[in-house]
Amino acid sequence: MAQVMYASTDNMLSRFGEQDLVLLTERVDSEPGEINLELLSQALIDASAEIDGYIVGRYSLPLASVPTVLERNCCDIARYFLYGDRAPEQVEKRYQAVVKFLSSVSKGAISLGLDGSGNNVEQSELTVTVESAGSVFGRRAAKGFI
Repeated sequence: MAQVMYASTDNMLSRFGEQDLVLLTERVDSEPGEINLELLSQALIDASAEIDGYIVGRYSLPLASVPTVLERNCCDIARYFLYGDRAPEQVEKRYQAVVKFLSSVSKGAISLGLDGSGNNVEQSELTVTVESAGSVFGRRAAKGFI
């Protein structure tokens, strides 16, 4: 099965900015002041693989369409992976929130809005309307007992 990434390097750039990604991907053997695209792509692949591990029991992979929530979660996981052991508290909390979300998805408590084969669930055009004949119990009907 081909590895599908739930987020792109452009998604990471728009969420976290170039300066942060330069600092997170800069290594001794990389070009100073530039984003190490190879390292960033690997973090996104690893993050996507972690997401797959949670959702594989609920959905057929690869997904036909990627929900926006998985794009955001993939970016948060990749960022956490890029920080390694030196992740700030905020980044670690976001990662833990993603893991909690994905655990709920894997248990079926939260849906991604996809059917079992990974396609978007169609919204029904049927609507439900509830009408009432009015209040059964009220001050006027109770004649002073309420």
